[in-house]
Amino acid sequence: MKKEMIDFLNTDLQFIKGVGPVLASRFADVLGGRRVLDFLLHRPSYVRTRDITENVMTATPGDVITIPLQIKSHKRGGVFRGRRRPTQITCGDKMGNTVIIQFFNANYLDYWLKKLPVGTWRMVSGKLERSSRPTISHPDFIEDLEHASKIPSVQAIYPAGEGLTQKVFANVRDQIFNILPDKLRSTTDENCLEFFDALQHVHYPISGTDLMPNGTYMAKLAYYELLAHQSAIVISRRNRTDVRNRRTVRPKKYDLMDKFWQTLPFEMTGAQKRTCNEIFEDMSKPIPMMRLVQGDVGSGKTIVALASAVRMAETGACTALLAPTDTLAQQHYAKLKPMCDKIGIVCDILTGRDKGVSRREKLTSLRSGRTRLVVGTHALFSTDVEYRDLGLVIIDEQHRFGVSQRESLRQKGENPDLLALSATPIPRTLSMTVYGDMDVSIINEKPAGRKPIKTTKLPISRINDLVARLRVQIESGAKVFWVCPLVEETENTDSQTTAVVERHKMLSEHFSNVGLVHGQMDKRERDAVMAEFADNESNMSLLVATTVIEVGIDVLRASIIVIENAERFGLAALHQLRGRVGRGDTQSYCMLLHGYGLSEDGMRRLDVLCETDDGFVIAEQDLMMRGVGELLGTRQSGWIQYHFVDYREHRDLFKMASVSARDNEMNEWTFDLMFMFDRGVNLGA
Repeated sequence: MKKEMIDFLNTDLQFIKGVGPVLASRFADVLGGRRVLDFLLHRPSYVRTRDITENVMTATPGDVITIPLQIKSHKRGGVFRGRRRPTQITCGDKMGNTVIIQFFNANYLDYWLKKLPVGTWRMVSGKLERSSRPTISHPDFIEDLEHASKIPSVQAIYPAGEGLTQKVFANVRDQIFNILPDKLRSTTDENCLEFFDALQHVHYPISGTDLMPNGTYMAKLAYYELLAHQSAIVISRRNRTDVRNRRTVRPKKYDLMDKFWQTLPFEMTGAQKRTCNEIFEDMSKPIPMMRLVQGDVGSGKTIVALASAVRMAETGACTALLAPTDTLAQQHYAKLKPMCDKIGIVCDILTGRDKGVSRREKLTSLRSGRTRLVVGTHALFSTDVEYRDLGLVIIDEQHRFGVSQRESLRQKGENPDLLALSATPIPRTLSMTVYGDMDVSIINEKPAGRKPIKTTKLPISRINDLVARLRVQIESGAKVFWVCPLVEETENTDSQTTAVVERHKMLSEHFSNVGLVHGQMDKRERDAVMAEFADNESNMSLLVATTVIEVGIDVLRASIIVIENAERFGLAALHQLRGRVGRGDTQSYCMLLHGYGLSEDGMRRLDVLCETDDGFVIAEQDLMMRGVGELLGTRQSGWIQYHFVDYREHRDLFKMASVSARDNEMNEWTFDLMFMFDRGVNLGA
């Protein structure tokens, strides 16, 4: 693209006619930026049609209508007996039916007297409300009959925010697309012209099909967006293998792996051995490793991580294992330190809790290189933490950390290897995009002796029977998780949804020492309760919780999990929660409590959980049934959020874009795409 075009795309929206700095800041909140380009990538979510009718009685309440009305009278709004009444304009349609136009919190009747004088006809468009009389509150459009063409018969509706009406969006869109032709006049690249043509069709849809994922123009834009991302991945991979980024392969100094294999109290599965071999091969290359290990809950990823750390310790370098929570870091440390002691490796833990002398001693040990494996939280990449030779960075539950956090830790060493662990199974289509710049190993076998978790769905009406059955299990030594979707009830809470606080109160009447954890608790208090529940010697046998226990607590005696209002969770989330039990060798159970009136789709999702414990099958089903929002969560820091791509409907485009990016030489248009979709290239700099 020409510099003139790039400058225009980078233009601050405040300089677009009719916007200014106040509206521009509001746009920034909605668009994630305030450039013209940010607006162009913010697509309408649906189309609103405005069909003209002359008889209000033939319209359906709730529909958006456009109707010619004659003004009959005005009634000023105001406060009466403490209640504010709206300003009302009484009108009549061509059939003589009465229609009320009303405006709340509008005392400026003089304005409406001028705009809607009695006896005149106006074309009015807005939502027809259910009322004793046909009513339109705050019409979207009011025009003279001779200017009725100003009311669009098809209106693109944008996701908006406070202070941003659809009229404002339409005005900014019109201003931008009036300028674009001049900026594109000297462009000869067919791809560029096709891209902006597709953008125009999406911003000016003729019907709802234009905004469907498989619509001609949406599919084009989705392909271009995927091509931008896949091209950035190709460049990232090339940079990793670039001779300038290579590092010296660390020679072996100690023999530790034999001790490690002898220390293992069990035989590794075939999948674990294969994964270890793939990691060891990567570590022997002059190219820094970037590998993801995907494995279902309980598949043995932690032992693979330890094997990698031992292999790095053989070179004299150290490994940092980053965990998302204090609790998970403590559990990793408790599991790994005894094994490290037997092998002869110094293993330590560093979290935000470490203060004073204890922290200084740990930092000194890291700085000297004495500590070969350090487990911790974000404290591992604090400014005062120095490593003598950081050779391997292991990220557990990697999707909980953003790119900047991962890089902050990697920068503590000189081109260290990166090993990411994830217990969130992701279908192959998604892994091509989420983990496109990483090599992937999959551990698809569970350790010998692990019994499949028996999963059953149960209506909430049988909760008393369930409590009675739990009492028998707890008396025989079992520990139980009880998960609820909400913290506390509000006036908007569905009557079938029991908040975790209320459920804790109810269960405390049946059992002694019932624990409670949720995200609004003080972190230290929450960690203390979870630690007490995890302690085999404690008498806390029942823990009521929200999804804060989804990751980061390992309780061998926990053999039952109850998930209340299971229909409110995505399949992947339910599978993650179910993985909190079945960690030992006893038979474990998952009870899916559901509300009344469960839909056919909701029942099918629960049936999938009852039929299989294969996380990859479940993830694929979740993607097909509920989409990526449920599968990954839109706020996860590591996930890619696309503008035009639909993970379900554009599955074929993923491979097309990947092949095209890999096989084609990078050209000017490729870099244009990466700039427009913010894939690490800033052409405006």
